[in-house]
Amino acid sequence: ELGWISKVYVNRPAVVRHAEQIKKWKTVKGNWQAAWLLKAVTCIDLTTLSGDDTPSNVQRLCFKAKHPIREDLLKALDMHDKGITVGAVCVYPARVSDAVNTLKGAGCNIPVASVAAGFPSGQTPLETKLTEIRLAVEYGAREIDIVISRSLVLTGQWEGLYEEIRLCRAACGEAHMKTILATGELGSLANVYKASMIAMMAGSDFIKTSTGKEVENATFPVGIVMMRAIKEYYWQTGYKVGFKPAGGIRTAKEAITWLMLVKEELGVEWLTPELFRLGASSLLGDIEQQIFYHVTGSYALQHELAMA
Repeated sequence: ELGWISKVYVNRPAVVRHAEQIKKWKTVKGNWQAAWLLKAVTCIDLTTLSGDDTPSNVQRLCFKAKHPIREDLLKALDMHDKGITVGAVCVYPARVSDAVNTLKGAGCNIPVASVAAGFPSGQTPLETKLTEIRLAVEYGAREIDIVISRSLVLTGQWEGLYEEIRLCRAACGEAHMKTILATGELGSLANVYKASMIAMMAGSDFIKTSTGKEVENATFPVGIVMMRAIKEYYWQTGYKVGFKPAGGIRTAKEAITWLMLVKEELGVEWLTPELFRLGASSLLGDIEQQIFYHVTGSYALQHELAMA
């Protein structure tokens, strides 16, 4: 529906002003803070995307995914029997089998997500992207995080972008597809909105802000624009598409602010792992530290919390 795309206008000063107000929101305290943080844990895509990833550090990541918060801390909060785990484990395609086998051996049903389609630059031929997606699914990935070709956005080739994402969606098969827009490289908030709409029209289950490898990653102005696109798409079609901010989200306070923003823009029904994820590698450590402080009244020493 190119008619939607041609009418897009983003009031950038208003978006930026709203984003500045968000930064000033007061955070929740006490038991409310602990509850919001545990909700955030269930929405984390616990991620390792490094060139030096090995089977052993993926196995450690999977153990942390199954036991994100120390058992004694959960007992103190009376949450030890609620089955709290992260939303997914996210790795490169070459490490998918390691993650799948580790989680299976641990008797855990946490899905494995794999980046694909030329991550992070997207500068690979379409045939290669589709092959990489199919291989990741074959290895056992239940979620695929694809990355778009930014050049198609920057040159206004919206039909070409639609076709690329549609083919990726077909290659994913039964796996859920998250489409990474790499918003820091799209040039304008209007392009962010248009790319969000095209990605949803082409069948994306989620739209995601960033690869985490760009200079600018998840920001509140971008989040506002993407969530407004999700809202409009839902009004027009009745389909709920998920949202995933990723890149640079490292503190418990930031995680709560993102949750509050999703609640304000999209509603409580989006605050589930099915419709909201946080892409992060170091965030879980700070959340566990804050929960430790809430329970004990002091911060944990480095050796008291397991590495993620």
